[in-house]
Amino acid sequence: MRVIANQKRHGGNAVAYFFRIIAAALLDFFHAVWILLSGPLIVAGIVLVVAFIIIYAKYGASYKECKAFAEEIVRESEPYDFRMEETTGIYDSEGTMLAKLSGGADSIYLTYVDIPKDAVNAFVAVEDKTFWKNNGVDLKGVLRVAANYVFSRGDEVAGASTITQQLARTVYLSREVSIERKIKELFVAKGLTKKYSKQQLMEYYINTANFGNAIYGLEAAARSYFNKSCAELTLAETAYLCALPNRPTYFNPYVDKERAIPRQQKILKDMRDQGYITSVQYENALQEEIEITPKRTSLVPEYNYETTYAIDCAIRYLMRLDGFTFRYSFESDSDYEEYKDLYDEEYELERTNLYSGGYKVVTSLDTGAERSLQEVLDRELEFEIEQNVDTGIYAFQGAMTAIDNATGKVIAVVGGRSQDYLSETYALNRAWQSYRQPGSSVKPLIVYTPALMQDYTADSPLKDIDVKAAQEGEKSVAELSGQTFPLRNAVVNSRNGCAMYLFSQIGPKNGLSYLQKMEFERIKPSDYVLSSALGTLSVSTTEMAGAYSTLGNGGMFREVTCLTSMTDKHGRELYEEAAPKQVYDRSAAAEMIDILEGVISEGTAKGMEWETYSDMPAAGKTGTTNDNKDGWFCGLTPYYTLTVWMGFDNPRTLEELTGGSYPATVWREGMLALIDSLPVKEFE
Repeated sequence: MRVIANQKRHGGNAVAYFFRIIAAALLDFFHAVWILLSGPLIVAGIVLVVAFIIIYAKYGASYKECKAFAEEIVRESEPYDFRMEETTGIYDSEGTMLAKLSGGADSIYLTYVDIPKDAVNAFVAVEDKTFWKNNGVDLKGVLRVAANYVFSRGDEVAGASTITQQLARTVYLSREVSIERKIKELFVAKGLTKKYSKQQLMEYYINTANFGNAIYGLEAAARSYFNKSCAELTLAETAYLCALPNRPTYFNPYVDKERAIPRQQKILKDMRDQGYITSVQYENALQEEIEITPKRTSLVPEYNYETTYAIDCAIRYLMRLDGFTFRYSFESDSDYEEYKDLYDEEYELERTNLYSGGYKVVTSLDTGAERSLQEVLDRELEFEIEQNVDTGIYAFQGAMTAIDNATGKVIAVVGGRSQDYLSETYALNRAWQSYRQPGSSVKPLIVYTPALMQDYTADSPLKDIDVKAAQEGEKSVAELSGQTFPLRNAVVNSRNGCAMYLFSQIGPKNGLSYLQKMEFERIKPSDYVLSSALGTLSVSTTEMAGAYSTLGNGGMFREVTCLTSMTDKHGRELYEEAAPKQVYDRSAAAEMIDILEGVISEGTAKGMEWETYSDMPAAGKTGTTNDNKDGWFCGLTPYYTLTVWMGFDNPRTLEELTGGSYPATVWREGMLALIDSLPVKEFE
């Protein structure tokens, strides 16, 4: 239709115009191939022609953009770009620096003449056999990627990267797996090859290579893993280090030094086969035992709770920039475990990137709010002084997360009680690293608000069934009897039988889907059971704060993060807000807030006596798990959302621990500190 519509404007009939378009496209296509490969296109078969036609048809429009992008990158590049040990700064909402991050290893830049010849040969042998002759791009590799793209129907676009392409990607591009990124990578690699000598490119590559554990560069790796200069390395040790950049997290020598041995042996074999070492050297290197120097540990805590949370948010954002796909629903528990392994590996890669990348990370964290909440938790829990015999850390713990409802941003996280004299104090940030059962505090999120989006109202009658009988499953839930209570009463008085009855009506998978929409990370298929209505899931205070803030925001979920800006070492803004999404109906969310106000005024949280302390409207829900092992209070005022958890790190019973006891008191005191001097206003 477009051809016919443009017939008159171009003069001539539609068929002629169509062939002109095809001819122009083919000319552009062959021109692109010529530029990319700097040589004549050798006939590579029908498959390769089809591959390039498909790729050109889909991505040809961005060809000029990729080329222009690469030309600008290369034009502005300078040797300083390839020095990776840049300090990253973390800042609070007022612009005050919270922490400086660095790789932690001495970063000694090696000029080409100081790089061991074995290291150069090892990388060439295993990564890029034609390095000294190619123009930055491997022709056969490009054709192979094109063919794989066709055979995998667009799923496979990785691989075939020369040393120069890897350098271009490390310094200037993301690790996102896409055709656009691959095209940019090719153009940048070709440009760098024209601008710098092969010796310079090898020098830059070896100094920017990621050896894991926030270690960049061969010299830093040699000192960290072998406690010697790279000039003192044996052939076996050199090959071992050269194996690490292929998968720095998986090959982590501090975790398991044996994992990298097969790749080390492959490198040695490739070096022998290509004439870089003799058979005798090869055999001797294979016999050498690799001994890793133990990792040095700091005796002084590096960061506090707010900083460790900010680091986590920044790492996750870098993962997103590099194309990592976050998942919140899984086909099976094994599917979840596979995803978690992939997640952990990508997380560690981006941690290294953050610590050495020279970023400026600005957050929404309010140090005044942080200090107030920390003081509240410490004061209210000072009665419990039992300590872990091994670490000296208090056994009974708590965690808190506060969100500004106006922005949806986290303003404070308290990951435990203060013990600044202990190096282990901040090793665990319970606000986002500890996943505990939420008890009844999860009911509004997965049972009652979803039901209000269907045919239920606050006055709908619900049977308070026998929970144990429902779990035994001898009778269907519908067949079980029980006293009837209105939905509002069931929430306010936290009636477990009513919650389980209603959960069976709306369906566990449906109910839990709301947590998945709000990016709860540990919801698995094995959780699709009736007992989840009573809070047998694994959640964190940051997740719960995001969910309760969603209720207060008319059912609109906003990503739970403290990031407001993130710039790279060139000052370019990287951060972009994630689009909010409607999870609950606005009316259902508003009705649930109204019901949750009743929890505080007349229900399970009545004991906190909120009305005695403040005229500010407040809504919330208590949560207590079996045997009183976990206590929660999750609630909000029109200004802030605050979630509180308490319990032992190694779960055990504390008889007096309920959601309406210590957690509710801490919530009250913490919220009073947050809203101090603010005018009273109603929930919207």
